[in-house]
Order: sequence, then structure tokens, then C-alpha cells
Amino acid sequence: MSPWWIWLSILEWFRKGEPPLNLHRFRLLKIFTTALLVLSVAGTVGFHHIEHWGWFDSFYMVVITLSTIGSEVHPLSQAGREFNVVLIVAGVALVFLIIGALTQALLEFELVRVFGKRRMERDIASLRDHYIICGAGRVGHSVANELARKPCPFVIVESEEKSVAELDPKWLVLMGDAASEKTLREAGIDRAIGLVAATTTDATNIYIVLTARGLNPRLKIIARASEERAEKHLKTAGADTVISPYAAAGHRIAQSFLRPHLLDFLDIASDRSGTFQMLIEEIRIAAQSALAGTTVGSSGIHHKFGIMILAIRRADGSTRFNPEAQEPIQAGDCLIAMGETPQLAKLESLAASVVARS
Repeated sequence: MSPWWIWLSILEWFRKGEPPLNLHRFRLLKIFTTALLVLSVAGTVGFHHIEHWGWFDSFYMVVITLSTIGSEVHPLSQAGREFNVVLIVAGVALVFLIIGALTQALLEFELVRVFGKRRMERDIASLRDHYIICGAGRVGHSVANELARKPCPFVIVESEEKSVAELDPKWLVLMGDAASEKTLREAGIDRAIGLVAATTTDATNIYIVLTARGLNPRLKIIARASEERAEKHLKTAGADTVISPYAAAGHRIAQSFLRPHLLDFLDIASDRSGTFQMLIEEIRIAAQSALAGTTVGSSGIHHKFGIMILAIRRADGSTRFNPEAQEPIQAGDCLIAMGETPQLAKLESLAASVVARS
């Protein structure tokens, strides 16, 4: 008999509607099972023509022969016994091959699942300055796609297996309740720099924000709100920014009518697919960067890189739009810049580089 856990895995296989096996093992199982069915049909036809039995008696003889649990339905002739010997040898061999392949495949599956889970736990434990996405629905999935395109480190917290199955297998995923302190600690909330509360219910998002803010007061939290009245409660709970997908969609639709060309420009200028040469990017000035302490004019950003500075976001939260040449660039500032992708990459490298100070 096969171990009991094999049959439990088989039941789980059919419940989920997909085989928990690698494709090679699954093909072998299909081949062996097909061969057993063909052998059963051949045995039924053989007994019918050799012994001149009815179709049901012939089929029944094949079943009790392959299962090794019965005796002869009717006395066999010499030719029938010889045929039955071949049927027994071939049938028993195929049955053992099927059991062996199934056992090996399910054992591999269990090992891969156990070691894969441990490896993911180690990867999550090693994360630093990462983002936590609570909820793997449409909003959470879109956020993960954007962060993966950057790329930025992130971990997704989701409680539904069906939603997890639709995610990219390369992403780090933690199964659990995002509103639980234990789950958020496992996701490394004390080392994270941002959290997205993107579950489908406002009440759950409020509780996630409350829990996360209590665990990490410095964390930047962005929450999704399904209803307008939930925005106030989410901000009271500690969310830095609240976004309503429905309000955003309505605004975008209205702007498509009122300012279609401006909207198209903003879309293509923030696209990272590389189909458009000019992009708008946010670049933070490091404390020891060569740009810190210069001005917009003396930094040479426009002359050296051909980049336009649209705005400067100060560390205190104030913003200087269309800054003049004498506008100072300070450590901690964020430059809202527009330029070609390679040039923006060079400017980002310069903004983060450390220079020697005399």
C-alpha cells in the first residue's frame, strides 16, 4: 500500500483542479495510465475471442486479474492461461510503475514545497528598505508590477490561495492575515520603508493601517479606499496617502475628454517600457552627492545631461516649481526631472554618488 499522505495529495490535486507535479512526471503518469487502459481493452478483446466469453465476463476477468483479488470466471483453456500469464505480468508491471511514478512525483512535490517555503522565508527575512503590499487583488497586483519593473524589493501579504496562485512565482509572497501583528513582523515591517493597504474592504485596510503605524511610526503608508467616507478614517488611522481607484478612474475619464493631449503626454512620459524617449523621473539628492550645495544653474544638469528640472521637492515638504538658475539644490531634495532615459540614469547615479570633501 502507498503511504496515506499520497492519497490525501491526490484528493487535493483533484480539488484544486491542477496536478501538483512537474510536467515530466505528469507525462509519465499519463503514458503509464494510458498503457494500462490499452492493456485492459486488449485483455477484454483477447478473452472474448480466445474463450468465446461475453464482453462483461471478459472485462470482469481482466479486472480481477490485474487487481490480483479474484479467481477464474470460467475454466480457462491452455491458450487462455498463456494469455492470462502475459496479461498478469504486463498489468502488474504497469500498476507498480504507476504507483512508483506517482509516489516519486508527490514526494518531489512535498520536498519542493517545504524547501521552497523555507527559502522564501529566508529571502523575506533578508529584506531591507522594502515595501509591503497587503492584498493581492487587482490594485495590489498592479502595484507589484510597477515595483517589479523599477525594480524595488517588496513582499506581498495575502490570505487567499487563489489570489496567490495568480501572482508571478518570482515574487516574494507571505500567506497570512495582513492585519495581524505577527504576519506584519514576519514581512519585516520594522525594516520596511513603505506599506500599501490594498485589500478589498475599507474596514480591513483601516485595521491594517492602525496595526502597521503602531509597529513602525516612520513607515510611509498608502491605503486604498473603496468609499469616499473611508478616506477620513484611514488618515486618522495613520495613512499618509489615501487613493480611491474609483475616484481616480472618474478623474482620468473626465480628463480624457477635457485635456486629452496633456493626459497622453503624461502617460507616455511616465511609461517605463522604453517606447518613448523622454521620461519624467523623481531623483533624490544624497547627503554627500556632488550636486548637494550647488544651484540649478551651476550643477550643469541642463547643459551636461540635457535634462529639464520641472520642480524641486524640499525635505520639509515645500515644492519649488519651474526653479530658476540660482535656486539651490540641497541634500534630501527630490528633483522632478524630464529627459531621456540614459541621461536620467546618469543623473540618478550622480545624485546618489559620494564625493570626497576637502
